[in-house]
Amino acid sequence: MQITSKFTIAIHTLVAIYTFEKEFKTTSEFIASSVNVNPVVIRRTLQSLKKAGLVEVKAGSGGASIKKNLSDITLYDVYIAMECLEGGLFHFHEKPNLECPVGKNIHSVLDVHLFNAQAAMESELKKVTLKNLVEDLNPLL
Repeated sequence: MQITSKFTIAIHTLVAIYTFEKEFKTTSEFIASSVNVNPVVIRRTLQSLKKAGLVEVKAGSGGASIKKNLSDITLYDVYIAMECLEGGLFHFHEKPNLECPVGKNIHSVLDVHLFNAQAAMESELKKVTLKNLVEDLNPLL
């Protein structure tokens, strides 16, 4: 199973808000031009980020702003806010053949490894902040 693009769109949105909010109104239309998606996608993204307490959105064409310090927002926070996964990272096939010795036991031998892989990925996401991304981006601007 793949993590949806909602995750990277949300990260792009947050970095764009931070980068441009002092010069421009960071409206959904403005952000959408950076992300190259329909503004409706950005409005939905902003709703999820707002619900998670990461952004503030001013009504009308007031734009969006980030509510927290960039060093306090991790990629994991965005990952959780965007509900990128339904269930776990790995989707196990529904009905292995219980008459087969492999089918009957595959969950018991594989599940712990898949759980550990997801936990490792989430642990890595917790190590990277938006501040890290902005610092990496600044020399490229």
